[in-house]
Amino acid sequence: MPSVKLSREEFEQRYRSRFKDSAFEPLQREINAIVAAAWDAYSHSRKAPRTRKAGPKFADPTYDIAADWLAARQAIVAAQEQHESLEEPARILIVNGSSRSEHTCPGEMSKTWRLVELAEPVFRHMGFVVDILDLSRLTSEFGKHIHPCKSCVATAMPLCHWPCSCYPNYSLGQTDDWMNEIYPLWVAAHGILIITPVNWYHAPAGLKAMIDRLVCADGGNPDPSSTHGKRADEAKALELKGWSYPRHLAGRHFGIVVHGDSVGAETLRRSLSDWLTDMWLVSSGRAGEADGYLGYMEPYATSHQALDKDTAFQQEVINAAHALGNAVKLARAGRLEDPGAEINDPNPK
Repeated sequence: MPSVKLSREEFEQRYRSRFKDSAFEPLQREINAIVAAAWDAYSHSRKAPRTRKAGPKFADPTYDIAADWLAARQAIVAAQEQHESLEEPARILIVNGSSRSEHTCPGEMSKTWRLVELAEPVFRHMGFVVDILDLSRLTSEFGKHIHPCKSCVATAMPLCHWPCSCYPNYSLGQTDDWMNEIYPLWVAAHGILIITPVNWYHAPAGLKAMIDRLVCADGGNPDPSSTHGKRADEAKALELKGWSYPRHLAGRHFGIVVHGDSVGAETLRRSLSDWLTDMWLVSSGRAGEADGYLGYMEPYATSHQALDKDTAFQQEVINAAHALGNAVKLARAGRLEDPGAEINDPNPK
């Protein structure tokens, strides 16, 4: 594939573009020093400048592993312990899939957020601890990014590390990646409710970015030292020996609410359900998955009023929350088991 390496002139031009504000004009000497340091990191490809030895819990204890990844791994381990503890209250994760926020353009809250506010008190009344993952912060909050998945799994499953080790990449300026905070939310949860609009038959960009980056939860390798980072040849050899494809989120229950204004709601709801089921999460049933239209083919300007009037769809959202909460409670009590849990999958990929 064509080289993506920038010349120093091109690099500096791009790097300096982030200092357009006139407040930076008196700081040119400092900016020159920062640009020089950034060029040094870029030209020497220092993806992970701070590392330490992996230690005895890893396949190669002497491998220099990124400190960022170790911290992310520890957060996931702690979240898994919390998930498994019967002394801890059950947790529900509500995902707001909308990119809209009143804190930036368009200056008005999303209808999705209003649906989140319908579901949250249902779970709290049922005794759950509720975490809300508001993906609109990607568009409205400084320093929040979900960088694209690089599809390491398409080379070999063991090359896709759990949690993802592709980011941060300091040499390329690919920092502030939110996923290391998002992974523990999914791990700790006993139930996940995704509430989202449909954008042109598809998931909104932020939601889709998170979905792609959760691929490492579905068969990902928890030990980067076994492939010495991103050594494709070592990863391929591991997979060809026989890979178990560990499902790191298996057994959690899910619900889905998708809303639209003209097209695609049912398609997206089915796609999300298929995705979660493929990761061995468990649907909370027919009442736990809803799709519909708010102000079908009506003006966008009156869409919030349409939601106000559509008490039936509001009730569907509340029902989805109840269904998911009931599924989690039954599962935690040992009264709702996955009938396929003990069946061996002949094609784990």
